[in-house]
Amino acid sequence: GDIISEEQVRRRMKIIAPYTKWVRSFSCTEGNEFIPKIAREMGIKTLVGAWLGDDSEVNEKEIAGLIQLANDGFVDIAAVGNEVMYRKDLSEDELLVFIAKVKKEIPSHIPVGYVDAYYEFTIKPRITAACDVILSNCYPFWEGCPSDYSLNHMKQMYHQALDAAQGKKVIITETGWPSLGESLKESHPSRENALKYFIN
Repeated sequence: GDIISEEQVRRRMKIIAPYTKWVRSFSCTEGNEFIPKIAREMGIKTLVGAWLGDDSEVNEKEIAGLIQLANDGFVDIAAVGNEVMYRKDLSEDELLVFIAKVKKEIPSHIPVGYVDAYYEFTIKPRITAACDVILSNCYPFWEGCPSDYSLNHMKQMYHQALDAAQGKKVIITETGWPSLGESLKESHPSRENALKYFIN
């Protein structure tokens, strides 16, 4: 619900600009629409997401915002939703309608995808088929994986998404390891584990 100012976005983008070629945004409202515009000014490519949930009014605004940003030339990859299937905020059919709408209303050279946990692309083949690019979240930590095996496990997650993609590009949109917090089965947060995972 916080509104992000253009100045806040500009200040943060200046900090990361020397270190990255791409930036991902999760929403096209509440000031998040400044992210791809300022990224473009700084020569950074953009993966721009519409945040979809269980509020149809917000969903419509997000989709309209994504379409507008894409048509104005600020989007390199369009992401229609993030973990909507995982959270069960929408039905598969509802998500497919949004994906189809975005594909129809933005320039055809902009790839359209959907972001979710890697296994969703195996169990939801209609969504996988509707995407131009597969945007896969891979978190060995959340599957209770010991940190020593985390890199291999992340590779398995990626390859499962790759198999489901049937030749389409797969991008790992999220991964990481926590430095603090509670353990999950054999996954233990620590500064050392987080650093090792990042370096690997």
